[in-house]
Amino acid sequence: MSEIKKLQPELVWRYFSEILEIPRPSKKEEKIIAYLKQFAETNNLDFKQDKAGNILIKKPATAGKQRVKSVVFQSHVDMVCEKNSDVAHNFDTDPIPAYIDGEWLKAKGTTLGADNGIGVATQLAILADKNLEHGPIECLFTVDEETGLTGANMLEKDFFESKILINLDSEDEGEIYIGCAGGVDTLISLPLKFTKTSKNHVALKLSVTGLLGGHSGDDIDKGLGNSIKILNRILY
Repeated sequence: MSEIKKLQPELVWRYFSEILEIPRPSKKEEKIIAYLKQFAETNNLDFKQDKAGNILIKKPATAGKQRVKSVVFQSHVDMVCEKNSDVAHNFDTDPIPAYIDGEWLKAKGTTLGADNGIGVATQLAILADKNLEHGPIECLFTVDEETGLTGANMLEKDFFESKILINLDSEDEGEIYIGCAGGVDTLISLPLKFTKTSKNHVALKLSVTGLLGGHSGDDIDKGLGNSIKILNRILY
């Protein structure tokens, strides 16, 4: 990870390099939460945790900036854990095997966890920077975003004070969104009738592989191929 720490801005990549060492699957964020608490204590920053597991770390304004409006930055600490079938990796215990490939930082056969590890690293860099002039800052770290936005949905009332929130979980560098799509869960119950198959039937396993991947929402219109749609089309 030493080569990653040499990237600029140095503070951001130093903390992202450390985050890569910490297993943090959704609903198993105990290790990254412990890391955040230790970070706050090491930097003499106030922090608190709500019942859902979300962490808030506060940094007071620098001299002369006390009257500036307080801002809260927010990122989620969990990551999507996927790997290639030929890769031996345990997301509960193993660090992410990252490497630099030209202008890109990649992982060897696994997801990188930059969603939203790079947002978390950016927050930590802001909190740790001794030369940054700023107003009051709050950094909110939410849990279990990838499997239901649980941390955000269960956030305690008045957990932070700021009226301005900047979310650091985005796809486009250098752009700020002033609105975004929401998420909805739909539960459908259908009556099913099961019948025994005859001895003449043969069971088959059908797999769709080799697709390019992509975000199910952001890339759905780019023609990359969707395994769910393809399998349903075949069944239909």
